[in-house]
Amino acid sequence: MINIQEALLDHDFIVDRRSFLKLGVLSSLALAFKPMGEAGTEFGYHLGRIGTSWVQSYLEPSFRSAKQEVLVRDELLSLTARFTVDDGPSHNRIWYQTPAGYVHSANLQLVRWEPQIPQTSIPEGGAIFEISVPYTRAYRLADPSSIPYYRLYYQSTAWVTDCVRGVDGRYWYQLRDDLLGVRYYVHAEHLRRIQPEEISPISSHISPREKRLEVNLAQQELRAFERDQLVMRTRISSGIPSSKPGPNGIPTRTPSGKFYVTRKTPLRHMGDGNLTANIEAYELPGVPWCSFFHSTGVAFHGTYWHTDFGRPRSHGCVNMRTEEALWLYRWTTPVVPADQMLGYGQGTTVIVY
Repeated sequence: MINIQEALLDHDFIVDRRSFLKLGVLSSLALAFKPMGEAGTEFGYHLGRIGTSWVQSYLEPSFRSAKQEVLVRDELLSLTARFTVDDGPSHNRIWYQTPAGYVHSANLQLVRWEPQIPQTSIPEGGAIFEISVPYTRAYRLADPSSIPYYRLYYQSTAWVTDCVRGVDGRYWYQLRDDLLGVRYYVHAEHLRRIQPEEISPISSHISPREKRLEVNLAQQELRAFERDQLVMRTRISSGIPSSKPGPNGIPTRTPSGKFYVTRKTPLRHMGDGNLTANIEAYELPGVPWCSFFHSTGVAFHGTYWHTDFGRPRSHGCVNMRTEEALWLYRWTTPVVPADQMLGYGQGTTVIVY
């Protein structure tokens, strides 16, 4: 098991002095944080990562309160309490208390620090893993002095093809980028193997014809039905309404109509498709649990860069909480076998209105 203090000094997990003081004594992480009460305990998260370029903290849980600190992307904060208040956007009134002040939840990813024991034997062809720490750095080689690439974030997914011993004496996983086809390396203790039972089909006894998904764009809500019985309901973030196409020539508005889930993959590199170490670049490797339903590449998928569900924020896809996107991935058809990158076929009905 990796030593936490050693990891914090590593090239791929840098915490400045202010962040370190906010986190407390990380060598006793499991005991360092006060209980968050009923709401916080429900999720079991006590760390938050800033998921956008910057976020303002406040003296009280209100945007009208006195400003405290400017927090920048990937800063980690101890979450000591969670509040739902009347002052705030109607779709998201959740705030967190932190040592830096009160922070609105919209751009705060809830994360855990769960280093893993490396698995030195990888199945032929590869296997699905997920990032199990707030973030880690990918490198061109199994060498922290080699060219750095992306930061990979908590609950994003990765296709691991090999495990090797790096020049630093630690185990590294070789990852294959599904968009670019290139391979790069990440410290193995920062990823967790997804077990087959975690992605096994849900409600497989229900005929695929008796399942359907409905997305209400006005209410920013998704509902799943089995034989007209509601089995799941949640807020989502659909595409930003715009008559102008995005940078890729595709409109950012989520299309309305009747569709079918036709393609599913446990991970997808979305964005501009550039190899870069710039954490501000529009690169989203490892977007998890993608269920595509439109020819332009619109999909339901997990989201690790915001938690502002209830208003449009995407480039056309349906952003979901990662746990809920995984549920949807397992519930919909076509079925994708464990440790397989892609599944095709006309599957679950999708109605968007």
